[in-house]
Amino acid sequence: MMKEILLNAFDMNCIVHQSPGLWRHPRDRARDYRRLDYWLELARTLERGRFDALFIADVLGVYDVYRGDASEALRGAVQVPVNDPLPLVAAMATVTEHLGFGLTASLSFEHPYPFARRLSTLDHLTDGRVGWNIVTSYLESGARNLGQRQQLDHDQRYDLAEEYLEVCYKLWEGSWEAAAVLREAAANRYADPARVHPIDHRGRYFEVPGIHLCEPSPQRTPVLFQAGASSRGTAFAARHAECVFAAAPSKTVLRKVVEGLRHQAEIAGRAPDALKIFNLHTVIVDDSDALARARHREYLDYVDLDGALTLISGWTGLDMAGFDPRQPLAHVHTNAIQSAVEAFSSADPGRVWTPEEVARWVGIGGYGPLSVGSPESVADELEAWVEETGVDGFNLAYAVTPETFEAVVDLLVPELTRRGRYKSEYRSGSLRQKLFGAGDRLAAPHPGAGYRFETKRERLEVAR
Repeated sequence: MMKEILLNAFDMNCIVHQSPGLWRHPRDRARDYRRLDYWLELARTLERGRFDALFIADVLGVYDVYRGDASEALRGAVQVPVNDPLPLVAAMATVTEHLGFGLTASLSFEHPYPFARRLSTLDHLTDGRVGWNIVTSYLESGARNLGQRQQLDHDQRYDLAEEYLEVCYKLWEGSWEAAAVLREAAANRYADPARVHPIDHRGRYFEVPGIHLCEPSPQRTPVLFQAGASSRGTAFAARHAECVFAAAPSKTVLRKVVEGLRHQAEIAGRAPDALKIFNLHTVIVDDSDALARARHREYLDYVDLDGALTLISGWTGLDMAGFDPRQPLAHVHTNAIQSAVEAFSSADPGRVWTPEEVARWVGIGGYGPLSVGSPESVADELEAWVEETGVDGFNLAYAVTPETFEAVVDLLVPELTRRGRYKSEYRSGSLRQKLFGAGDRLAAPHPGAGYRFETKRERLEVAR
């Protein structure tokens, strides 16, 4: 049986997400990001295309590494201005029935107690269609603006993340028993106080003694996304994530990522297929290969190379303005640059990678690969990526919005469906049920399931 391909749309509540400069294209509507009708129309389009989710990126900070300040980011609208993604989700849920929503939120800058309530509220309002992309943040500007002199170091951020998840699991899974909500109007009893429990958390970073303020939502814990690429991030994802977002530019790199994640999941006591892995990908599709190539050439005229270098500098922490734009990066001896060059070299071994060439690659769709062609050609490519790497699906970035997503829905989705590679209809139920078909709730051996009050009570009874 052929593996079904999963698709998320990758977007951000801003003007420029992964394709700097393309907001200037006459058909691009990203400048309408402040208008609710823009997002409602996008949600309807994605549901018409049976997308699994809209994955909404976010940063709490600005890209100010390039040339030492935020000037280029502001000039080119490179992920700034950027609005809060959370209010969009409730609104888009009102015009859709099945589309999931992956919400990016950093655990470095918000206490878990109010955050857990916010996610439970969204899970209620969407009937269980919410996911949380867990990030620890990487922009120093965000830390400074929240009163921190600098970010915690890399491993400390993951130590904090482990405890943050523990607090959230206790609130979502352990505070309210399944039978706590009674709704007995005649007896004037909405909830049974004996079945609602303070979590009494006292840890290194947080103290949370009380109960969760929300009654259990359809999923309790939202579907957990994660995108860490370091060894510590991979181990964290293998332990906690249900969906993992990768950004590998080549099949060689992606295959190693997929194999590494599935191996780490086994080490964590989970099944290798407990993880759904999505790779960043951009698709430019038209009725024929020639038309798609012409569309690609048209898009290239709008790429902002300084905007791309602004993104790369923020992602790597290295000011790309300090390098000769035409000097081969293979000669630049820093870990961040060398690892990036190795990844790009596997995608196009004969190419000499200079800052300018990397910027041209990133200019449409970011670090991920780009497929250009007819529906048949692009479907062939996506099938090859799935077969050769073991990836489950793709986070599709856009070049021009909503044009890129409309073309995928109208041209590519029918071709993938015809081949039996894409669902012909949505599965009923929550986002977790749609993705995994195993119910709405976290299930053992996921660590979050172990915090469920009923599970803890069973352990006590066994111990006795």
